[in-house]
Amino acid sequence: MSLAGKTLFITGASRGIGLAIGLRAARDGANVAIAAKTAEPHPKLSGTIYTAAEEIERAGGKALPLVVDVRDEVTVKEALDKAAAHFGGIDIVVNNASAISLTPVAATDMKRFDLMHQINARGTFVVSKWAIRHLEKAANPHILMISPPLDMKEKWFAAHTAYSMAKFGMSLVVLGLAGELRSKKIAVNALWPRTVIATAAVQNLLGGDVVIRQSRKPEIMAEAAYTVFSHPSTQLTGRFLIDDNFLADNGVTDFDQYRVDPSQSLAQDFFVPAEIAPPKGVSLAPAGR
Repeated sequence: MSLAGKTLFITGASRGIGLAIGLRAARDGANVAIAAKTAEPHPKLSGTIYTAAEEIERAGGKALPLVVDVRDEVTVKEALDKAAAHFGGIDIVVNNASAISLTPVAATDMKRFDLMHQINARGTFVVSKWAIRHLEKAANPHILMISPPLDMKEKWFAAHTAYSMAKFGMSLVVLGLAGELRSKKIAVNALWPRTVIATAAVQNLLGGDVVIRQSRKPEIMAEAAYTVFSHPSTQLTGRFLIDDNFLADNGVTDFDQYRVDPSQSLAQDFFVPAEIAPPKGVSLAPAGR
């Protein structure tokens, strides 16, 4: 199934995974509404909604850059309406916008706590809420959260309770909304990377170049998201997917293409359940070993 002519509304799409998903869809000739806060260049983060729009159009798609803070319900509603009016509807919503602070409870500033919950859990909820009326009109509607499987283990919370609460909050929206929207034939799924993904957030927060070299490229998440959208919405919903397993189930065999540095072992991401092993033949060790 091609995404030609389909319209995607992607939060946090000015860079990283969100932009990669938009670029993959653009290769089919899709329309991409880039809903993000960065309108002016950031000193530590590359990309704005306008540079992202230029990349989308160079890749073969049509772009609509929108300044959106997902904490603001009015702005979210207006942005969705504007995207639907501009492109003639919305087919796919990707809740990618996220805030992170890896601090223990005693060291977590409450403003940072509130920020993570407002962007991650509440932002996902409000974007999805106001997208429903547009998705009801689409032929194969999907909502995708970039959020983890609901693996309620102490180890995922102990070091950074606030972040884990906010991130799992996104996945709780998947759990409830998939059931709520099944009768409307709107798919709701979560997608999460097995390994760390090479993004600006990882560069700045998780260890710089060393961790980047142990990461996979955002393109693996983009390809997995594209594969989700290629499925009929009635056949794939309420799932918590890990990128490489889902791609392997859909015929992908070469995962070394996604490594930033094939000579390095891959760093596993947070929240990946121990019982979900990598696909057969896939190792986190250096390529070829």
